[in-house]
Amino acid sequence: MRLSEFILLNEADKKKSVMQHAVALAKRSIPDYVIFLFQLEDYYIETYCNQVNKSIEEYRVLPDTNALKHYLDAIPIDDLLN
Repeated sequence: MRLSEFILLNEADKKKSVMQHAVALAKRSIPDYVIFLFQLEDYYIETYCNQVNKSIEEYRVLPDTNALKHYLDAIPIDDLLN
């Protein structure tokens, strides 16, 4: 699925696409939310999950790999280097 197609999906279809086709890469927490990072095709998506009711409240498509800086320290790559 191309990025432009994902952006046009409604919330239910975005959730279905992420859950069925995306690869979970990392997560981070901010007050009130757990943010999961997924890769779908050649782009990245953050899902903002409400910690209280466990619902996904927002999907954010990251504009480029520079936006991944929040996650780089959390992604274990040591095993890949050895």
